[in-house]
Amino acid sequence: MTSNLTKKMLDDWEQRSTHVKEQVSTEVVLNKADLIKIEALAETYDLPASDLLANLINTALLEIEEQMPYVPGDKVIRVEEGEPIYEDAGRTPEYMAAKAKLEKSHKA
Repeated sequence: MTSNLTKKMLDDWEQRSTHVKEQVSTEVVLNKADLIKIEALAETYDLPASDLLANLINTALLEIEEQMPYVPGDKVIRVEEGEPIYEDAGRTPEYMAAKAKLEKSHKA
């Protein structure tokens, strides 16, 4: 019988293993003031600066995706509860298409 602590540990290892497989390295150019802030945060939280930077970028990207504005277009794409839902004429559809294309090319 597996204890809750052992199960939590195994789940954590699985999550970390999956996360590591998805990591890639890339060069990022920062201004000196931002680098100092990242290094100070890394020192404060006793984390590698690269992990902290990756987490900051991930969090910012998730927030950007959530806040991309919906711009109603002219074309009705469906009706919900009697109300027309218009196509998004903003940048979200273009972003989603580019993201899907890039995800597909990175899997190949």
